[in-house]
Amino acid sequence: MEKEAAEGGGGRGGAGFWWVAGGVTQLAVATVAYRRGCGDALMPVKAFGVASLYVGAAACALGGALHHSGIHQVGDLVRLGESIRRRLGVPPRRQS
Repeated sequence: MEKEAAEGGGGRGGAGFWWVAGGVTQLAVATVAYRRGCGDALMPVKAFGVASLYVGAAACALGGALHHSGIHQVGDLVRLGESIRRRLGVPPRRQS
């Protein structure tokens, strides 16, 4: 538990809080920008910016969910996939 608190992942707040705060902020800015709308020549640029904010908010939400569930490295995610395949009865993937 002390190691998690030192890395910013344990207890109240920590790194998980910042992932959530970043995602919520991006989602709010994207929603406000989308609702304002405009009909000038910069509309394609604004549309790209709003879409980027939505994608960024989704990425923050996913990062926070992974961090909160204890997946901190790619190896953790690979082990999770192996566990899911084993529980579904699907044969393991071949290494090539």
